[in-house]
Amino acid sequence: MQSLPPAATAVPRADHVVAHTLLNCLLREVSGPEHQSAVDDGWLLLRLPRAGVLLRVELRRTALIGAHRFIGPVFQEHGEFWSELTWHELADQVRRELALRSGFENEEFLPQIESSHEGVTRALTRSRPAGPDRFLESEQAMLFGHRFHPAPKSRTENRDDWAAYAPESRAAFQLRYLAVRPELLAEESLDSEITALLDELCEVPDGYRLLPAHPWQYSMVRDNPQFQAALERGDVIDLGVGGALFTPTSSVRTLAGPDVFLKFSLNIRITNCLRKNAAYEMTGAVALTRLLAPVLADLAVRFPGAAVLREPAFRTLAMDLPVYEGFGLIVRTGLSDVLRPGVTPLMAAAVADEYATSSAHISLLLEDADDAEIVSWWAAYLRLLVPPVLAAYLDHGVVLEPHLQNVLIGVDAANQPVQVLFRDLEGTKLVDELHAETLAGLPADVAGPMTYDAQRGWDRVVYCLLVNHISDLLGAVADLSPELEGRLWAEVRAVIEEHSEENGRPPLLAALLAGVPLPAKTNMLTRWGRLPDRSAGYVRLPSPIAESVLAAAAEHATAQGER
Repeated sequence: MQSLPPAATAVPRADHVVAHTLLNCLLREVSGPEHQSAVDDGWLLLRLPRAGVLLRVELRRTALIGAHRFIGPVFQEHGEFWSELTWHELADQVRRELALRSGFENEEFLPQIESSHEGVTRALTRSRPAGPDRFLESEQAMLFGHRFHPAPKSRTENRDDWAAYAPESRAAFQLRYLAVRPELLAEESLDSEITALLDELCEVPDGYRLLPAHPWQYSMVRDNPQFQAALERGDVIDLGVGGALFTPTSSVRTLAGPDVFLKFSLNIRITNCLRKNAAYEMTGAVALTRLLAPVLADLAVRFPGAAVLREPAFRTLAMDLPVYEGFGLIVRTGLSDVLRPGVTPLMAAAVADEYATSSAHISLLLEDADDAEIVSWWAAYLRLLVPPVLAAYLDHGVVLEPHLQNVLIGVDAANQPVQVLFRDLEGTKLVDELHAETLAGLPADVAGPMTYDAQRGWDRVVYCLLVNHISDLLGAVADLSPELEGRLWAEVRAVIEEHSEENGRPPLLAALLAGVPLPAKTNMLTRWGRLPDRSAGYVRLPSPIAESVLAAAAEHATAQGER
């Protein structure tokens, strides 16, 4: 087998991206937990036991947590021979195995993978050069999407429309503006400056208030009969498209504008979910911003290198539910209030990507760094990221959701990590048994989606922090110097141990340090079962921070160094 470098040297073909993503899901959710996988002489062997199929793919690098790096096509065994599978043939084999495993079919599954393949292909062929704003470049760098989702770039709606509004096509566009009679405007705001900022985006006639709209969403909602009647009566005036340019961030529907983020409804299924702002989510965002104020104040004092972006306002049209939710807008505060002078925010998912698709990538942040400098960068970052997430849960019963798209890494002029910003309150939850009195004051349809029980909340914290975020970023760092992987996980253990010792060794952290398995979200099985994201299950992964694992990794690294 040809010797290959551990780090990816080129962006791969769409066919291989889709195939490798499917293998990631199979290995994590099905074949790995069922002990149907093995690493053998530079190859990953992966069996689909019910379908009686053995697959293999060449390994670029193995990983302690099992998130291996692959290269090239996938092959299927046929007696003494191996035949190369197309991505579509592999997808069909996965479909067969999941159908046999579950006892039912999912007719959406293959079309969603096909849609994702088309999305990756278009991203690779239509992506335009990035502008000078490194933050926006990082937000628009996700050409391939989530490495552990079977169809990360699947989308409904017309692909040509998608290109006009997609972050990976480097889109930027003006908003559509509506002038609305005050009695038809539904809103709540905790911040008069945010209210004024919204009102000043576009001038409206006397006797009206302003409602910004995503132009793509407007095209999907405008034919609603109630909305059309309001236009005919003059209760709503379509002011057309204009004003400042807004830029889609990685979530697609959240747009970055002049020191504000506007999170619009978008009646499009992206990966698992229809991306609309439900009525309870709009009310819940403002309620959670209010309820979290004392918690965030405490965390800001204790962890001055971390901050959470608030969502203090929503605005929409007070009409029937399709219009109310269809034009729903949640306002997220901009960066100026929390970002330190001279700090550049970079979306963590772009920093952690397997491939260098932007100037935010870790290979460019740590260009020419030696091993000591790499470990120093990593240790500094962990001490910004980990303690506030653990403290939010253990001290306040607040479940932050620090997955890679929800975290901005603030770097200084030397690309060193100096700040961490958390965002998107949709995923932030309260542990219900610790906040019963607070939640009792909210409508049930708002309070319910805002909570987790303690175990589910802890699983979500550990998954987002250790498995989704730290594991993927560590993988990208380890690509720069593979013999460091054990030391990088040892730093993760050290930071958790420090926080544990400083806070009386909470049982949950004692269990983590003892090496209990880590929860990994089952994105593929959730999609196959057509379940809402909130109902997603978890599989358990062997812990890479267990002392025995780290000792073996250190011994292996020493042996490699002596060769």
